[in-house]
Amino acid sequence: MVSILEVEREIKEIFSYLHEHPETSWNEVHTTMYIKELLEKEGCRVTCFNDCTGLIAEIGTGHPVVAIRADMDALWQEVDGVFRANHSCGHDAHMTMVIGAIRLLLTTKFEGTIRFIFQPAEEKGNGALKMVEKGAVDNVNYLFGIHLRPIQELPTGKASPTIVHGAGCFMHVVINGDDSHGARPHLTSNAVDIITSINHLIKFINVDPQVPSSVKITSVQAGGGNKNIIPGNGSFSLDMRAQDNETMALLKEKVLKIFQDVRHLYNTEIEYYIESELPAAIVNEEAQEIMGLAISKVLGEEKCAQPLVTSGGDDFHFYTIKKPELKATMVGLGCDLKPGLHHPKMTFDHEMLLTGSEILKEAALIALSK
Repeated sequence: MVSILEVEREIKEIFSYLHEHPETSWNEVHTTMYIKELLEKEGCRVTCFNDCTGLIAEIGTGHPVVAIRADMDALWQEVDGVFRANHSCGHDAHMTMVIGAIRLLLTTKFEGTIRFIFQPAEEKGNGALKMVEKGAVDNVNYLFGIHLRPIQELPTGKASPTIVHGAGCFMHVVINGDDSHGARPHLTSNAVDIITSINHLIKFINVDPQVPSSVKITSVQAGGGNKNIIPGNGSFSLDMRAQDNETMALLKEKVLKIFQDVRHLYNTEIEYYIESELPAAIVNEEAQEIMGLAISKVLGEEKCAQPLVTSGGDDFHFYTIKKPELKATMVGLGCDLKPGLHHPKMTFDHEMLLTGSEILKEAALIALSK
């Protein structure tokens, strides 16, 4: 039987490899093959796909079916002056902890099936939808996920049985007009003025103040190198957040009304594209209770924190949107993560990798016994 020390050594090696070989969303080709070969050697039943990255692995047989999800993709960001793929959101750790849970579960007797979903493109917000399409949660009774939490949210050595993510909507907006000479501003509508007007108006959007929400422009493009040309064309990105799905729907309605009003005011075309959306978490009390029991068994009851409410988002919650019968929760793991998620120099306590694996293992076993 494999020892805990041996599993800990193995998962640290796996983490180092995954951390040093990051791949961006939908490009996790090498990562997929690495995990496939690793799990097949362990005797897992592995399914890969011809049209996308990611994989599904299973151990055990019969019912019930418990699934554990790990996201795979890295971010594309500037690190030390160079843009590159970078695991600054902890997905390398999530994959590692799920692989560690597999190693622990393979030495444990249980009845039922445990499925492991290695999901691509969480950062794009559409990887979970692809895995649903591939049948990843078909016949699944319980679904668990895990995510490292920054030190500002959760202290090291504690874990929360639920991360209550908010909803997110990410738009690309394009203004289509004609350029004009700088001396003849009456001949066009200035894309800079249009963007400025929209930016001003979104500050006055009002929704229920008891529900956290925000709308903000996160990138802008208009004009070129010549200072004497009034730009008729421009574009910007819009980031919208709300703690629940109802408030997000209201935010979108108000933003689109602003686009409509500004379009009439300036007599110009404004087109928008929703690049991705993330639903807010729908908390399942039974899954949360199971995860709480797992945390208490591994860390002690005093280390089981309250449900963690965060304005961040995760496409994990598409699984329950598409399969409402699914009982799901995502555990938040305190691990001395700093300066913060998505920071190019993000670090965390690697000793917590084994802890995460143990919590996922216990949650799966408790769920199978229900």
